[in-house]
Amino acid sequence: MFATFKQIFRSSNKDLRARILFTLGVLFIFALGNSITIPGMNVITGDIGFLELFNAMSGGGLKQFSIFALGVMPYITASIIIQILQMDIIPYFKELKEMGEEGRRKIAKITRYSGLAIAFIQGFFYPMMFLGKTQEPMMYFKIAIILTAGTAFLLWLGDEITNKGIGNGVSLIIMAGIVNTLPSMFVTAFQSLIPNANNEVLAWAKFIIFILLYVFIVVGVIWVEQAERRIPIQYSNRSSSSYGGQQTFLPLKLNSANVMPVIIASVIMGIPSILAYFIKNAKVISFLNNYLSTSKPVGFVIYIILIIVFTYIYTFLTINPEELSKNLNKNGGYIPGIRPGTETKKYISKVLGRITFMGALFIALLAAIPTIFTALTGLPETIKLGGTSMLIAVGVLLETYKQLESSVASRNYSNRR
Repeated sequence: MFATFKQIFRSSNKDLRARILFTLGVLFIFALGNSITIPGMNVITGDIGFLELFNAMSGGGLKQFSIFALGVMPYITASIIIQILQMDIIPYFKELKEMGEEGRRKIAKITRYSGLAIAFIQGFFYPMMFLGKTQEPMMYFKIAIILTAGTAFLLWLGDEITNKGIGNGVSLIIMAGIVNTLPSMFVTAFQSLIPNANNEVLAWAKFIIFILLYVFIVVGVIWVEQAERRIPIQYSNRSSSSYGGQQTFLPLKLNSANVMPVIIASVIMGIPSILAYFIKNAKVISFLNNYLSTSKPVGFVIYIILIIVFTYIYTFLTINPEELSKNLNKNGGYIPGIRPGTETKKYISKVLGRITFMGALFIALLAAIPTIFTALTGLPETIKLGGTSMLIAVGVLLETYKQLESSVASRNYSNRR
């Protein structure tokens, strides 16, 4: 790692340094815009329930009601929907998927416009949910336009980072939002535990455990993000034992679904709260608060089960064993000791199912530990989602570092020629 950063500051890597500085400059613009509150709106001081995760991804902009309050989450939501629709649900999207580069461009365009449509809908209803119907309808329309424009601007900034900077722009904006909320999160934890504590030793012990919990989460995320099961692959027209031959592997990550199951589970757990807002029935609201809130035992168990279930669903949607088996057979590849076709599909499904179980348990544990710690220590709801936030942030940082390392290696190779 240190060798990579040392290489960046060499005189021959001016272009790479310029790309890094450009990326940091764009992220600074995001942080600056996130501090600008929409005129006429007030900062939300209370708990926003299932939206705490989205607030963390937007850098605290949702509670701040900044011009970037929605962040790029509407685009991520649209991406998930379009990706699911490509799985034999709507033939048109499946055809686009199989069209190659032209199809990918059309899918990207549809996803972009769908994300902006979702941003407008969210921008219209979120102010009504949190602030009540205290404003005129035209005011909510103006707020929706501002928030949609903020999301569109962030998507443009993300494209600029991807093209002129380092890493995936949209992912880096999400990561920057999460990192932006960490200082205030630690300050909130300190203020909640230390001042006016009856037992200072116990209070400091809780705060130290809180910090160690984050360290444990970061180490755990790095380990899981790097962990993969390599299935050996041989090709009929190649020999791995020949001179200079290299063994080929089919890598299956332990956590292929990343944080998507948590996002989907959070949205599903939040739907009853949205419905309760429109129903306004005291019994319904009481039932939701007692049984479907993630801070209550029943709701917490449902939340964890949903995460595990969606980890399996999302993994097998994105990594289709049948398609992998067909592609291997088409390219003359096979798994040693396993017959091509149905047996290969069953073998890949079996391996993928086993490692996905471990990945699902890790994601569920990551989502559960902060919530349990919050319940035991009495910390505010705003800091209970640190686990899943760290999963996103650390994952993006690892991918960005790999791209940075690859860029340094390619430049060194070009200079030696």
